[in-house]
Amino acid sequence: MNIIELNQITKSYRRGEEQLSILKGISLNIAKGDFVAIIGPSGSGKSTLMNTIGLLDSPTSGTYTLDGVATEHLSDNELAELRNRKIGFIFQQFNLLPRLTALENVELPMIYAGMGAKARKERAQAMLEALGMGQRGHHKPSELSGGQQQRVAIARALAISPSLILADEPTGALDSRTGIEVLELIRKLNEEGNTIVLITHDNHIADNAKRVVTLRDGEIISDVRNAPMPAKSQEAVV
Repeated sequence: MNIIELNQITKSYRRGEEQLSILKGISLNIAKGDFVAIIGPSGSGKSTLMNTIGLLDSPTSGTYTLDGVATEHLSDNELAELRNRKIGFIFQQFNLLPRLTALENVELPMIYAGMGAKARKERAQAMLEALGMGQRGHHKPSELSGGQQQRVAIARALAISPSLILADEPTGALDSRTGIEVLELIRKLNEEGNTIVLITHDNHIADNAKRVVTLRDGEIISDVRNAPMPAKSQEAVV
């Protein structure tokens, strides 16, 4: 079953008298449990495609079905509710709120989902512990390393048990060693059944995915399956 079905998606903006076309008829299906890297150089349209998949922006034309829900006629409030229920985000710059503790940051999507205080605190603590951050729940982001902050961000993404995890350059702000650790975490999440869509400009990062979709000038120019990575090493490529 597909979790993502994009059909002839276009996105354009008007700049003065000029019509700027960013996405040009993108059609893409992604099955549940897959791990897909969307790759392309600056200006290829991958950020716009990510925003479309993440329900952060609406296409100019075409249809998008997310986990069986057609999105084209939903209101802004309905899109926000669907996004909060279905998608967990992992960002390059972590996007943690600096005044909140790690635990409170992980709680945020559960607050938006209307979960009770006791249940969400227990869930947030469990997520942090699963990612090796159980003893850091009362630390604020400024008291954590980049890798620790990204682990908190991953815990936050998983808090609502989303149908899709959308990772935007998740290792871009990390050193190589920490980047490898984060990619290993993401691969493990996929092995546990989570659907991952990873946005990157780096072929070495894309090598960790099961499937690589390449964009150029707003169009898909290739869509290939990676060979399985050797089970014996289990070392992420970064």
